[in-house]
Amino acid sequence: MYRYSSSRHGNYAVNVLIMVVLGLGLAAGIELTARTTTTGDGGGVAEQEADRVVALPGQPAVSFRQYSGYVNVNQSHGRALFYWFFEATKLPHKKPLLLWLNGGPGCSSIGYGALEELGPFLSQKGQPELKFNKNTWNKAANLLFVESPVGVGFSYTNTSADIKQLGDNITALDSYIFLVNWFRRFPQYKNQDFYISGESYAGHYVPQLAEFILDRNRKLGKSDDLYINLKGILIGNAVLDDETDQKGLVDYAWHHAVISDSLYHRINVECNFTRKNQSEGCNHAVDKYFEVYKIIDMYSLYTPNCVHSNTSAASRSPAIPFGHRLLSTFSHGRRVSAGYDPCDSDYTETYLNKADVQRALHANVTKISYAWTHCSDTITSWGDAPSSILPIIRKLADASLRVWVYSGDTDGRIPVTSTRYTLKKLGLEITRDWSPWYTDKHQVGGWTVEYKGLMFVTVRGAGHQVPSFKPKQSLQMLKHFLAGKALPPAPY
Repeated sequence: MYRYSSSRHGNYAVNVLIMVVLGLGLAAGIELTARTTTTGDGGGVAEQEADRVVALPGQPAVSFRQYSGYVNVNQSHGRALFYWFFEATKLPHKKPLLLWLNGGPGCSSIGYGALEELGPFLSQKGQPELKFNKNTWNKAANLLFVESPVGVGFSYTNTSADIKQLGDNITALDSYIFLVNWFRRFPQYKNQDFYISGESYAGHYVPQLAEFILDRNRKLGKSDDLYINLKGILIGNAVLDDETDQKGLVDYAWHHAVISDSLYHRINVECNFTRKNQSEGCNHAVDKYFEVYKIIDMYSLYTPNCVHSNTSAASRSPAIPFGHRLLSTFSHGRRVSAGYDPCDSDYTETYLNKADVQRALHANVTKISYAWTHCSDTITSWGDAPSSILPIIRKLADASLRVWVYSGDTDGRIPVTSTRYTLKKLGLEITRDWSPWYTDKHQVGGWTVEYKGLMFVTVRGAGHQVPSFKPKQSLQMLKHFLAGKALPPAPY
C-alpha cells in the first residue's frame, strides 16, 4: 500500500545527518527503555507469557505459538508500537526471524500483511472469521509484524505532537528501538538470522532500518547486547526513486491501455519527473490521469473492485492529491485490497474492531479514541523522505547483505516498469539477464534478473500485494530468498 510521497523538507544529506545525530544519542535511551520493559530474570519469560495469544475468536486450531502486545519505544512520550509474532510452524529455534512492514506511509502491517497477505490466518466473510493460510510465510520463518509508525493501527503515543513530527527518520529510529527491546523480551531469537521485508512505501522503511542496524552493528561486537544478526532485505513493488517511479507509473498505464495516447503525450510534455514541483499544466494532466482509477483498481488492474464496501468509492480512491507531485496522492480513507476477495479489507476492519478480538490480542489497552483502520486518518503529513533510496540499496549490497527486489506485474501503483527503470539507474552489473523462473506444473512464475549484489524477481499475474494474488509463488520466492538460492530456471 502506497498512499503518498511527502513534500520533501531538506535534502538527503541533511536527513542522513539527522539520523546520525539521533543514532549517536540513542544508546542511553535504549538502555533505559530496555531495562524498564524487561523482567529481571534476563530472559523476558514473564513478559513473553503475558503476551501469549492462546486463541483468537474464530481462529482455526494450530500447533505453533503466537504473541502480541506493545513494546515501548519512548517512555517519556508514552510511545509504543504494537506487534504480532508467529513462531515458525516447525522447528522455530532453527528458522530465521523475518520482520514484515507495510507502507503507506501510515498503513498497517497487521491489517494488510498479517491478515490479508502472508500471515497464518486470513480474514474472511462470515463464520468462522479467520481461515488458515496454507501458504503462510511462517512455514519458512518466524514471522514478526509491527504497526509502525505510532498512529498506525493499535500503535500509539501519549504525546500528540509526535504525530506531526513523523517521517522516515523517526520511523527508522523507533523501529530500531522496538527491535532492541523486542529481542530483550524474546532473547531466544537474538542470535538467529534476521531479515527485513515489506512492500510499497516499505521500500523506504526496510532499507532505512537495515542501514540503521548496519551502522550500529559496525560499532558493536557480535557479543554486544545491541547487536542484531541482520542478513538481508526483501522488498516488493517498492517505492525507491521518485523520478523513475513516476516515469514508470505513466509509461505502464499507457502500455497497459489504461490512458489515451493524447493524455500520455500531454503528461510527457507538461511534466518533468526530475523536478519536485510541477507546472499547473502537469497537475491538470495528472488529475485527468487519476480519474480512471476511480473506476478500476490501480493496485491490481485486472481484478474486480469490491462492490459492497463499507467505504465510499471516493475515499477508497488513491486519486486524492496531497501536494503537487505526480506520486503525491493521499487517501484519507483506506483502499480496498484486492486478493482472494476484493472485499477482504472490510472483513479485516470489522474483525479487528471487535472488543473480544482486541482483548485476545492485548491490543488497544489505552482505549484509543478512534477505531482501528488499515491506514491512519491521523497521519496527514510526512516530514522527511529522500527522493531516492538507491544510495542505501547500494550500501547494503556493498556490505554483502542479501538484497532481493520483487514486483507483481499487474500493479499500476508501483509498477514493474518503474522498478525496472529504477534498477537500471542503480547501475549494477548484470550477471544473469532476463530469465524465466518456474513454479509447479511447469508453469512460469515470472522472470528474474541477477545483478551483482541484488536479485530482481517478477511475479506473473500479481498485483501490488503479491502474497494475496500469488500465495504459492510468493512462499516459493521467500524460501529461495532465505536460502540464498536462485529460483528454478527450468521446469522441474
